Amino acid sequence: MRRTGLTHACVAALLLIGSWTAAGTLPASANDAADSPAPSPTASAGLLDAMQRDLGLTRAEAETRLAAERRATELAPEARKAAGPAYAGDWFDAKSGRLTVAVTEDATPSTVRTLRSSGAAVRTVEHSARRLDATKARIDRLDAPRGVSSWSVDPAANAVVVNVVRAERSDNDVRRFVAAAREAGPVAVRTVRAAARTFAAGTVGGDPFYTGNVRCSIGFSVHGGFVTAGHCGGAGAGVRGWDGSYIGNFQGSSFPGDDYAWVNVGSGWWTVPVVLGWGTVPDQLVRGSAEAPVGASICRSGSTTRWHCGAVLAKNETVNYSQGAVHQMTKTSVCAEPGDSGGSFLSGDQAQGVTSGGWGNCSGGGETWFQPVNEILGRYGLTLHTA
Repeated sequence: MRRTGLTHACVAALLLIGSWTAAGTLPASANDAADSPAPSPTASAGLLDAMQRDLGLTRAEAETRLAAERRATELAPEARKAAGPAYAGDWFDAKSGRLTVAVTEDATPSTVRTLRSSGAAVRTVEHSARRLDATKARIDRLDAPRGVSSWSVDPAANAVVVNVVRAERSDNDVRRFVAAAREAGPVAVRTVRAAARTFAAGTVGGDPFYTGNVRCSIGFSVHGGFVTAGHCGGAGAGVRGWDGSYIGNFQGSSFPGDDYAWVNVGSGWWTVPVVLGWGTVPDQLVRGSAEAPVGASICRSGSTTRWHCGAVLAKNETVNYSQGAVHQMTKTSVCAEPGDSGGSFLSGDQAQGVTSGGWGNCSGGGETWFQPVNEILGRYGLTLHTA
């Protein structure tokens, strides 16, 4: 960013959403935590306002939910380890405010007691996570028709859920795909209103970054650059900022198969550990990238639709775009529109991922997928820029 002062417009070229909070640092690693974690910083007014609007919560309910989700996020890795081979998935239950851990009948009474004593609810199911993951892997090898939107393991359903476009459910190719998927293992079929699509857009003046005639949104700062969606540009493509000046180039990009990329930053631009609210909400410091569980609230902002919130619906979902399938995506109930691609997904002050695509819009609602940020960091050996 050109060093003419940290103006809203300049920072907007690098980061998208947020709300400044009290100072304090959490490690970038999702697995690092203090022995006695300090209380969570008070959530910003902008984040709480968006949760109230999009999730139908009061301010107090939003604050309580964020605190409960943080506890569940910290508990999830230990719960998985404690369950061992009997582990069948976990999710955050918004009604109870607790993490639910599914286990098979092979779980010993001592294992169940350990999980419950940690604060988790326990549900006994038929299929282990290992079996469900193997089923999804077999489905990933199938050639999906356009009428199949996505598929993922749903721990609450204890099955791999295949999402079929409602208007295409009787299509012969769709029926054949579903039949083949059922042969792979435990499968449930659900219908959705529309097929998934990416959220890139044509050039619109005044928005943050451009490559060719495509406008996308920047996700999170890393040391040396930023991460965004792979479909926004191929390796080597030049990137221009909000003012049309040169920022850098795509140093790595993958799409389809994956949907992630990173861009180096130079020519008078620099990175900061924030995402912007575009004047709608205050700015948010990024303090880490601990992965929120299924069921947790999550907020997204992009250069088109700004702040919107929802919940994590599924992880490790395969999304069937017209350009090809993309794997290991996280599905949310948050809306998005063209131009939001690459933008930031946050849970509290923890980076979650970059916007990929979805269906619907922010007038009538929809669903949006993101590529998890920790996968991007690991793929390119990047370090998240944190406060």
